[in-house]
Amino acid sequence: MNYILAELSKNIQQTFWYEYVAVIAGILSVWYSRKENILVYPVGLINTITYIYLSFKFHLPGEGSVNFYYSVMSIYGWILWTKKDSKNQKKILQVTFSNRNEWLQQIAFFIVMYVAYYLALTQAKKYFFEGAIPWADSFATASAFTAMWLMAKKKVESWWWWIATNIASIPLYFVKTLVLTSLQYIVFLILAIAGLLTWMNKAKNKEAI
Repeated sequence: MNYILAELSKNIQQTFWYEYVAVIAGILSVWYSRKENILVYPVGLINTITYIYLSFKFHLPGEGSVNFYYSVMSIYGWILWTKKDSKNQKKILQVTFSNRNEWLQQIAFFIVMYVAYYLALTQAKKYFFEGAIPWADSFATASAFTAMWLMAKKKVESWWWWIATNIASIPLYFVKTLVLTSLQYIVFLILAIAGLLTWMNKAKNKEAI
């Protein structure tokens, strides 16, 4: 415990100012997503663009690519979330549960992404990213890809995938000395659990109508 606290203190002192900005933006983004607030996307872009740079600087190519994906999907989700019915001006996209076929699609998507990233990072580690951790980075990447895709579609299950991503990312960033980011993922984990409960209630209420 003393070692962890010492490392935490040392690495926080070495944290770049833009990592603080990214962390704050990331936490706000998750908070807005839990509230189903459209600000999740513009605020989230500040976080993802900053982490594209940080991920490649600290030899986390999988996380770098996932943040690029986040940026693209943020624009896609921003468009979907703002679409309204031309007749009553109500939002077209609503929070819903995934059906059986959608669950199978999610699992298949995750497996394909994990295998693809693991193979790619294993090769990249030999030539470009000696400090890469392929199995952990691939898991965090694949689960995050799945979560962001489902978030854009307002699926409750997106939070389960975010929870998996956060659990994997906490130690991954800590061992890379990005301690503030590791702490951010602890906050993300707490918010993801809260988001799951909130969206489950919303989906159940819509089904009851």
